[in-house]
Amino acid sequence: MKKKTDLHIHTYFSDGVFSPEKIVDTAVDVGLDAIAITDHDNILAYDVAQKYIKENNLSDKIEVIRGIEVNTLYKNYEVHILGYMMDVENKDFKELIKSQQQARIKQTKEILTLLSKKEGIRIKFEDIKKLVAEGGSIGRPHIARAITNAGGTNNIMDAYAKYIHEDSPVYVQRKTVSPFDAVEIIYDAGGIPVIAHPHDIDIAEDLVKELMTCGLRGIEAYHRKHSPACVEYFSSMAEKLGLIVTGGSDFHTPNIMNGQIILGKNFVPEWVYSKLMEEKKRIDMAS
Repeated sequence: MKKKTDLHIHTYFSDGVFSPEKIVDTAVDVGLDAIAITDHDNILAYDVAQKYIKENNLSDKIEVIRGIEVNTLYKNYEVHILGYMMDVENKDFKELIKSQQQARIKQTKEILTLLSKKEGIRIKFEDIKKLVAEGGSIGRPHIARAITNAGGTNNIMDAYAKYIHEDSPVYVQRKTVSPFDAVEIIYDAGGIPVIAHPHDIDIAEDLVKELMTCGLRGIEAYHRKHSPACVEYFSSMAEKLGLIVTGGSDFHTPNIMNGQIILGKNFVPEWVYSKLMEEKKRIDMAS
């Protein structure tokens, strides 16, 4: 079955600005048939979205696919691994989310301590928690916003430029899992692991081949940052390696400049949905 899809969307349970309910409404408004909510290291938005769909009789209009985007580090590269339709009760998967959340909290508290000591910018951890939904993933965007709210910088971009990078004396790198662990855990939990926006990684081809040994099953070829040539390159790579192709808008917030909603505006081919479902069946049969 072919469906109009967007398989990479964030809510306010990580660094997006929309609630899961608002994402559902927006997806319906722009004519999408299926979406995947892929918050960073977090799966809470899925149940909220499903409850909203049920209560408002929207199941014939939109399908929500369970997803996640796991932030990992490898050789100083930030590698994001998308996961689709995994068993969230799987012991190792639950442990993965728990450890990722703990690492986010630890990083944030350490940065706040350094901001206070070295820059005289005093921010309470509770003030940052308020910037994300209850149980959501605290991350760098929330720290940057808190710095700005505290008067440490004039705007969020300045906060990033001054404090949220490796060369800043107040920045602390998050201790996170490797992409190999993330891929293996998602795959072993019956999910489909996919490398996100590979254009960001200049060792993508070699890394993809290595990750396949741990269960990588797809490449996100369609992404709003990917040029047509880039889409073609990664689609060809996927075909050559026997991987599926996925795609999404990587939606976080409407475009501030023109108010444009980019949700679904990624021209993901309608066959991507059927390939994803076929892959899920194949994994379920193999397990």
